This record gives sequence, structure tokens and C-alpha cells, in this order.
Amino acid sequence: MKKACQDKNIENGEDLVEQVLELDIKKRSLMTSLEVLRAKQNSLSKFSKGTDQSNIEEAKKNKLEIKTLEPDLDETDKKLMELVMKVPNIPLADVPVGHSENDNVVIKTVGKKPVFDFLVKSHWQLAENMDLIDKERASKVTGSRFAYLKGDLVILQLSMFRFAIDVLCSQKTLALIAKNAKLKVSTKPFVPVLPPLMIKTEPYSAMDRLEPKEERYKIEGEDLWLQGSAEHVLGTMHMNETLPEDVFPIRYVGCATSFRKEAGTYGKDMEGIIRMHQFDKLEMESLTTAENSLQEHFFMIAIQEYLMSQLGLPYEVIQKCTFDIGKPNARGVDINAWLPGQNKYRETHTADYMTDYQARRLQTKVRRNSGKTELVHTNDATALSQRPLIAILENYQQKDGSIKVPKVLQKYTGFKVIKPKK
Repeated sequence: MKKACQDKNIENGEDLVEQVLELDIKKRSLMTSLEVLRAKQNSLSKFSKGTDQSNIEEAKKNKLEIKTLEPDLDETDKKLMELVMKVPNIPLADVPVGHSENDNVVIKTVGKKPVFDFLVKSHWQLAENMDLIDKERASKVTGSRFAYLKGDLVILQLSMFRFAIDVLCSQKTLALIAKNAKLKVSTKPFVPVLPPLMIKTEPYSAMDRLEPKEERYKIEGEDLWLQGSAEHVLGTMHMNETLPEDVFPIRYVGCATSFRKEAGTYGKDMEGIIRMHQFDKLEMESLTTAENSLQEHFFMIAIQEYLMSQLGLPYEVIQKCTFDIGKPNARGVDINAWLPGQNKYRETHTADYMTDYQARRLQTKVRRNSGKTELVHTNDATALSQRPLIAILENYQQKDGSIKVPKVLQKYTGFKVIKPKK
């Protein structure tokens, strides 16, 4: 655990682990002492009536000791839990140890970058020329980092999401993806969900997604926050539940408008819709038994790759290092799409593998057919967001300023090309 703290750059990690261990010892000692005192009190209570004064005095003294130790135990337990919540998940052995995003590792690159015989435009130049994005008017209404998406761009985004939902809800397609990825996983379809867009503090904290709080939007005067991604309200659905083994895997795909403050990014990605306070996203969330969870993680990545390949977008797969995977993750992978307008790959997907870290905090369990109860394992991964929409605009742009629609989306959009305004 100390090594996990060190590899994840947890501040004062070694001291944190030592404090947890010390408080745990103290808690156990107090619990033992209280058990002895309570047993003694029960014994004294049975024989105190009609006995001499010394027994009565001893019972009073014993009761006072109990009253003294009970708040000490409560305070120790409270401090222990506060520290335990700061302890990170242990990275898997194959996660690269690193101290910045620069230590992430490119696993593979897929697809050919398009070659243009004209000056390439960025997605915001293309969209503004066709009146598909309006940030100027949005700034009057909401301030910076908001936008109106309009016209054919809205249809394209909704078509992209519907395509992804059709993939995730098709057992036949999921079986094909699993076969091509050589994975032995269930082909059970995902259940589409329109989740709440708000979440209470307790489940948000239990998911370990509330921090950093400066990235979150708090509802004034309420114990509610705007969720920052659909998995925050999907992974908490079965909080404090014990579910029968036969229902697993539990798979959801949530469609949600999400909210992030993007604190600390002042001046970055101000043009276009790459880094917004509000964005739409389809998110996969999965609850599995322990023995199937890592394969589920790989399966979600395979689904992400299938979606990107079907959209005809060049991409790279990144295995994130210990610094970048986050506190609750045991492993993390990003997919970055090629953006010709920026001449670089930019993140469009992430896949997070949490083992039983979140489930322990959420107390989400599986009751095995044998009767044994265990913690479940959780995974979440991006299906599609507005980022691939950006990649479509830039990779499918034409010399006349029009945008071709990926073939797989044409049956959803009803058109093959987004044409510039005359």
C-alpha cells in the first residue's frame, strides 16, 4: 500500500498508511475493552439488586468507564474512516510507474490519417462557418465554455449516440466484438439509462469521484451536486445492495449531460467545444464478479475500439501510468483520436478498472450461489462523447467546406453530407 501511494504520488502517502494502521490498532483495542466492560456490566446488573454497596459502586464505576470509552471509539472510528478514504487503490502489475502524463505508454496506433490537398480547418472554423456552433451568443447567456450546437451538428451527434446504443444493446454485435478481441466474456447487452443529473454528497464521495471538488458544481442550499459523468450516478445505483450471482454482469449505458468546472484550465482550449463546462456523453458502467472483472475491462476497451473503427476515425490506444490513472483506479486506458485541425491526437475515451475499491465504499455485494457474500467489481468506460464529433468534423472535412457523414451514421442522419451555407 505504501508503494501504491508512492507510485500514485499521494502526498505523505507513507505517513497516511502508518496512521491508518495505528488508528486501526487503537480501534480494535477500544472495541475489545468495551466488550469486556459491557459483559461485566451485564453480569453486575443481574446481581446488583439486594447486594452490598460495593457491588453497586463497582457497577457505577464500570458504567462510567463505558461512557468514557464509547465517544473515544466513535472519534477513533471517524478519524480512521477519514484516512481510509484517502488511501488509493493498488495499481495492477502491468501499469507503468510514472510521475506525469508524459509517462503514459502508446500501446498501438490504428487507422490511416487522412491526407488533404487543401488547407485544413479546425472543427470550430468548420462549424462556425456553417452556423453549427454558436459560442458568442452562449457567452451572453451562460458565460465562457458553453455553446449552442445547432442544425445538422445536433442530428449528427444524436445519430452517433443512437449508433452506439444499438451496438451496446445488440448481443450479436457484442459477441462479434468479444470474438475478435479473443475475450471470454458474457455477451449480455447493456441496458440504456437516462440517469439523474444530480447526486448526493454521500454516494458521490463513496464513488470517490467527488474530488477534486473544485471541478464540481454544488447546488446552493442543497445536499446535491451536478454529476461530472454518467458513471457517477450509474455506479451508485446499487449502493448498499446485495445482489444474486445470476444477475451478473450488470451493464448500463447512460446518456447524460455532464458538468465540470474545468478549474485550472484558464486559457486552454478556449476555441471550439473540446473543453466545456457542459457536455453530452454516453458512458458504460459495469458491475461484475471478481473473476470476470479484468476481462470486462478489456471488453469495454474492445467496444471503444470497435466504435472508433466503425466511425472511420484514426486513433491511438494509451495505457495510463500510475500518476494518471487516478486514486480509485487499478488500471486505466485512454483512446485518443487524430485531429487534423490540431495536428495531434486528443483524448476521446477513457476506460477505468476499479476492482472492488468503489464497491467497498458503496457496500455493493454479490451473494454467490454457494451463499457466500463478496464485494462486486466495477468498470466504467466512455462509449461516445462530443469529442468524437469533433474528430468527425476534422477528419471528414472536404475542400468546399462540407463535412462527409461516416457511412455507418448515414442511416441515422438521413443525409450523407453536411453542406456549407451558401
